[in-house]
Amino acid sequence: MDMNEHKRRQSLIVYAIIGIALGIALRTMLYPSIVNQQVKEVSYSKFLSMVDDGQVEEVELTTGDNTIKFTTGEGSDVQVYKTTQFPNDPTLVERLEDKDVDFSAKIPDESGELWLYLLINLMPLIIFIGGGWLLNRRMRKQMGDDNNMSFGGGFGLGGGLGRSGAKEVKGEDTGVTFKDVAGQDEAKESLAEIVGFLKNPDRYAEIGAKLPHGALLVGPPGTGKTLLAKAVAGEAGVPFFSISGSEFVEMFVGRGAAKVRDLFKQANEKAPCIVFIDEIDAVGKKRDAGLTTNDEREQTLNQLLSEMDGFDNHKGIVVLAATNRPDSLDQALLRPGRFDRRIPVELPDVTGREAILKLHANDVKMEGTVDFGAIARQTPGASGADLANMINEAALRAVRMGRNRVTQTDILESVDVVIAGEKKKSTVLSEHEKEVVSYHETGHAIVAAVQDGKKPVSKITIVPRTGGALGFTMQTEEDEHYLTTREEYKQQIAVLCGGRAAEELIFGQMTSGAANDIERATKIARAMVTQLGMSDRFGMMALGETQNRYLGGGTALTCSEGTAQQIDAEVQALVEEGHQTALNTLRANRFKLHEIAHYLQRKETITGEEFMNILTRDDGFAPRMPQPQE
Repeated sequence: MDMNEHKRRQSLIVYAIIGIALGIALRTMLYPSIVNQQVKEVSYSKFLSMVDDGQVEEVELTTGDNTIKFTTGEGSDVQVYKTTQFPNDPTLVERLEDKDVDFSAKIPDESGELWLYLLINLMPLIIFIGGGWLLNRRMRKQMGDDNNMSFGGGFGLGGGLGRSGAKEVKGEDTGVTFKDVAGQDEAKESLAEIVGFLKNPDRYAEIGAKLPHGALLVGPPGTGKTLLAKAVAGEAGVPFFSISGSEFVEMFVGRGAAKVRDLFKQANEKAPCIVFIDEIDAVGKKRDAGLTTNDEREQTLNQLLSEMDGFDNHKGIVVLAATNRPDSLDQALLRPGRFDRRIPVELPDVTGREAILKLHANDVKMEGTVDFGAIARQTPGASGADLANMINEAALRAVRMGRNRVTQTDILESVDVVIAGEKKKSTVLSEHEKEVVSYHETGHAIVAAVQDGKKPVSKITIVPRTGGALGFTMQTEEDEHYLTTREEYKQQIAVLCGGRAAEELIFGQMTSGAANDIERATKIARAMVTQLGMSDRFGMMALGETQNRYLGGGTALTCSEGTAQQIDAEVQALVEEGHQTALNTLRANRFKLHEIAHYLQRKETITGEEFMNILTRDDGFAPRMPQPQE
């Protein structure tokens, strides 16, 4: 008999004992009269004595088998008796009449009562075992562990719910190596050392070096953290255990900790190996400062800390974890000896984006004229997942257009789809609204063009998109840069104010089309004041903390209420300064604003080259910078 069968039999016995006890308790509480209704046999003399004492309520006389059945009590206290002593007693009827006993009654057959008795006693047992079996099956399906789930797993009687549920993949079966990861050269270099240790541990042991216990992959969503972890396993050729942090979170106290123990037990058995915990912030959040907390998540975290301290890294067990919320992790989890390394997996730069596009393009039939460098420059801030989606969208568009190869136009259109959404065919703007949107987008473009030219306009469109935009102006950076000056931030605010400024200048009114522009301009101005020390009033003083920076988080102010009011005034002043700059720029180029807006209204989409040709055309209306106001 194997261990699982033994556990099932043990669990079945436990179920039976609990079910019988529960049945007896229910019978006693809910049906106290059932036992009393079982037929008791007495002597004929005892029967007569009970009649004379007035205890008998009903009598059934059956002469065929010399049997008398009679009852005592009323309601829930009814008790059935019988006697087989039935002599020829002519006084019996008279006795019964004297005591007002109904001797023509029909007393139910005791066999029905016995059936009900058995049903009441066995039903709880049947429900208990059946419910446990159904719950057990459900847990098996959820955890995908039919072979290891014990019969009592649903109630903690076996070991099923303690299984970690981690997916094990052999290193060579991951199908991913470092060649399949592009745009993350620094991260690959940091992880290459772990691969070297797993492949050749003796080389490191000879000099006394120890394998890092763990490495934490930190970065925005879609940058390839999970892909990097699989690539490490693929390069090293070792087993790869993958589990999400949310899978440790259980309703039953202690189950999450049991899963952690089981995960590391499996890892010890398969060492050398890699354990990958995705979204570790689900289980590794900072513990409460209170002394009375004892929730399930905290117990699971404590067990994880203990396991990472306890396992022998000479066996070659490496724990990789991924998160986009490192600021929320418990400090005990981040100390050396647990997660020894923190590896940033940031958004790719222009070179990385080009490499990612080429990597994904290898799986798609492309025309030889596709310029991946130009596409990379048009997609600042795009993650690896975004770029992969762009290539796929381009391939889908090529099929819709009846082509067997992807062109540059397909990819450029897919960039717009990923950034702003599909073209909205159901939205038809009136001529007036179309004119307003044309001036709005042209306002953005002209204000952007008369700046220092570091981010030239590459496209203007007034085609509505499913993302909610009625049009957009795209700018492309010529070179990648990592520092932004105060003047460049002010220029960005002015460009964002260009659309509203054009509406005010031409139509003398405001529309709701500038809502997103206002939000972005205010966000830049607030960052200048509270985080970047670019305010004349506050200088180099941090007034806020960034929260969830990898998730586009905002700023939490760390100042008094009075200072917060001054911050609002400073932010308002910066946005208003950008607004006035945009108004002055468009006034100085009013004729070009009219010409380009009318051209855009007719064509709906124009390239940056077309825009610049009209703006710089030598017809007496060259673009001019606004004159400083006195």
